[in-house]
Amino acid sequence: MDLPRSIVVRESGSRILNPFDAGKLDTLGRALRLPAGSTVLDLACGKGEMLCTWARDLGFTGTGVDISTAFLADARARARGVGVADRVSFLHGDASGHVAPDPVDVAACVGATWIGGGDTWQDRVAGTVTLLERSLRLGGLLLVGEPFWRRTPPDRRTAEHCHARSVDDFAELPALLDHLDGLGFDIVEAVLADPDSWDRYTAPQWLAVRRWLDAHPDDELATQLRADLLAGPRRHLLYQREYLGWGVLVLMRR
Repeated sequence: MDLPRSIVVRESGSRILNPFDAGKLDTLGRALRLPAGSTVLDLACGKGEMLCTWARDLGFTGTGVDISTAFLADARARARGVGVADRVSFLHGDASGHVAPDPVDVAACVGATWIGGGDTWQDRVAGTVTLLERSLRLGGLLLVGEPFWRRTPPDRRTAEHCHARSVDDFAELPALLDHLDGLGFDIVEAVLADPDSWDRYTAPQWLAVRRWLDAHPDDELATQLRADLLAGPRRHLLYQREYLGWGVLVLMRR
């Protein structure tokens, strides 16, 4: 049980595996207005940067769960590097089935709502929220990171350039907010990516891939990653940057 090696290569130059920069991640943590010692569960935690920096800067404790052994190795090294290995832990496993043994103050899935299952964005979001609530204390906070259309793509081809199967694969922001309202939640905070933070997530992947290709020209992944490198900058700069939004919404059960 692991992520495809191609994803690990693309993300090898990054610590934050979503369209937030360090400033937005810090803003989100402080916006929760929770005391030191608050507990966090982060499902599909990637390299654990959110947990590690919040533990260091805000005094939170927590657990991250991810399917990638490579990302978790980086997460544990990061925790040791910033001196919080005694406050955060990382578990290898399928986040879609993980429930914390004890209720937490914050349950988060920041950019991986596919763990909620289903074929539509509505199903994914509802499934993720349901899963997160199983680990949350009464009155706790849910964090859901989700893409949405900043502008509705004019056609399927444009949507596909934004990593969607069709225009219907993501919501427009009003529809996403209405959906969460219909699930019985108040939105109590929000931090949204902007084009610059999208750049800082996406563009480092190109350099990571290029350097990997230079070092591994005969690897079985080389053809695929060479094609990704040729298409990636144009896809991001001409399409994704224009049409695709992303943000973390903070929810409380009404």
